[in-house]
Amino acid sequence: MNEPKEPERLPLHQEDPAARRRRLLSGLIGAVVFAAAFGGIGGLIGGQLTGLIVAAVVAVPLLYVVIFAARRRLWLEGSAVLVRTWRTRRVDIVEASRIDLLVTDVRGMRTVSLMLNSGRRGKTAKIDLAVYAGTGGRELNVLALRRLANALMNNIEANGMVFSELLVSQLKSEARGDAAADRPLYRLAAAAPAGRLAQRFTMDAVSRFVAHLD
Repeated sequence: MNEPKEPERLPLHQEDPAARRRRLLSGLIGAVVFAAAFGGIGGLIGGQLTGLIVAAVVAVPLLYVVIFAARRRLWLEGSAVLVRTWRTRRVDIVEASRIDLLVTDVRGMRTVSLMLNSGRRGKTAKIDLAVYAGTGGRELNVLALRRLANALMNNIEANGMVFSELLVSQLKSEARGDAAADRPLYRLAAAAPAGRLAQRFTMDAVSRFVAHLD
């Protein structure tokens, strides 16, 4: 008898080792420079030992954040999202008790993310669907969007059908060859109020938005 095949693991992040190394290096340099600046101020006020302590106190959490972000990876395996940082956790899309869309605006770059909450031990997963700057940007590939839409369609508890319809509309828009500015995810990002770091769209808000799509 043939053994059942393991579900294919599909990356939900950009696999670019060179770019990842550059981000890690720039983050480490930034953390060191920032810590050194505060350490220098502390040294002027309280002496060399104080300066070293201040630098260490500032550097440790910054380095932790930089390394944490560099290690973060996401994959889609069947209907589950696997999130790896220091260890790997699994969040099943079908069983998620709450689903939201989050639009963040950092230095003119708007990121549209899918937020999943399993309701079990506080397990969460954030999937970046698209990043826009100006009238262009970077979007999750078609295969990943299609599989996410399929998994969301089977979520009953959090009404995943609404979010599935949004991703299907995005896929249809891409198939028509629409420019980035005419695609649903871009329009959703543009609808978020300016001047706010993060804007959460609930299921009801996404439902109203999808209802008005062409």
